[in-house]
Amino acid sequence: MGEESALPKGARVTGESRGKLQSLLKKQYEAGASIRSLAKETGRSYGFIHNVLVESHVQLRGRGGANRRKHAPA
Repeated sequence: MGEESALPKGARVTGESRGKLQSLLKKQYEAGASIRSLAKETGRSYGFIHNVLVESHVQLRGRGGANRRKHAPA
């Protein structure tokens, strides 16, 4: 991912570097990457990636997977 992934874990990301990271993560997320895959790729937490995407005004996708509702009787 470039210089962003070289940041030490837990290091604050502010200013211009945060803006670059926001635009990069936004592009990747909108191209189909999951928050979890972006977190793994960057070495950051799920919450950090989620917050950066929210700050970028990204339309977050709904959760995937099975829902737990019971099926209506036939």
